[in-house]
Amino acid sequence: MRALAAALLALAAAGASAQVPTAPKPPAPTTAEDWPQGDVRPVHDPVMIREGDTYHVYSTGIGEGDQRFVSHRISTDLATWTRAPAPFGKLPDWAAAAIPGATNMWAPDISLVNGRYRLYYSVSTFGSNRSGVGLATSATLDPAKPGYGWRDEGLVVMSTPGDDYNAIDPAFVAGADGRHWLALGSFWTGLKLFALDPATGKLLHAGEKPIAIARRPVPAGAPSIVEAPYIFAHGGWYWLLASYDYCCKGVNSTYYTVIARSKRVEGPYLGKDGSSMLAGGGTVLLRADLQEKQRFRGPGHSAYFRDRDGTDGSDYVVYHAYDKAAHGAPTLRIAPLRWDAQGWPSVAPGRMP
Repeated sequence: MRALAAALLALAAAGASAQVPTAPKPPAPTTAEDWPQGDVRPVHDPVMIREGDTYHVYSTGIGEGDQRFVSHRISTDLATWTRAPAPFGKLPDWAAAAIPGATNMWAPDISLVNGRYRLYYSVSTFGSNRSGVGLATSATLDPAKPGYGWRDEGLVVMSTPGDDYNAIDPAFVAGADGRHWLALGSFWTGLKLFALDPATGKLLHAGEKPIAIARRPVPAGAPSIVEAPYIFAHGGWYWLLASYDYCCKGVNSTYYTVIARSKRVEGPYLGKDGSSMLAGGGTVLLRADLQEKQRFRGPGHSAYFRDRDGTDGSDYVVYHAYDKAAHGAPTLRIAPLRWDAQGWPSVAPGRMP
């Protein structure tokens, strides 16, 4: 899950030793397996946005110093990535008090809303649903620009052992009707959707019961292994990305990404075959080849990125996978989406943008 803790920190150690140096500049990648490159590991739960000529990836905090809260990487061509200043230097005070034992920040989400960047993040401990989603904002993502500086806005929503959901893996979406929403969830009874106040980015109605958007029915007492929702609009539909099965086991991870669509942000979300995400359905978008020679395992925690300012308006899926060539380290992956005649996306195999 986006919930990582000790298992992922072990992977981070392996990934750190496998990082590609950022200087001198590495040669341009020649195959899809080598793209992107540079400082692309350890990266877990990535999300991407563009400001001006710079692409920014934010991901779960792994490593030393401020990067263990939320990690930040930049690129000007989507191909070569370097480390950038992290938005936080410590856990926010509210999180340190509310979630004992938390040491890092997980699964951020980044959006530009009303002229200001909103960074949602989650704080928890491994295997627990005593978790919280917080919000920080900044006028720009560039530390060299006036107005830069992340202001923590505090807690957005929290879950406790008495709740049937886990308040991690946040993802913001604005509907065409002007309503704002926050999707979240990992295991427990699945993925949930909360209405937000567009002015503040906080819950519109504190204490309101969330809307269920995805679950995987399982026998009593078993974990519902679904997490990492991400909702985006395309072609007159809202699309829900989610991750099924297990992350955080290196090359033994069974994570994969499914997708479904709905005419409403609130759902119901159905796969290409009509299967409901509320019944463990959906259409597979990303899954590792079952052959042992496949290099990248457990592709998941996916996000959507549309390069609206680019030359071709390309759509991408941004995710992490575990690299067999780097001791199973979680690695940043970016792949173009192609849309078929029925309006469904697929990832073009073996191709770079």
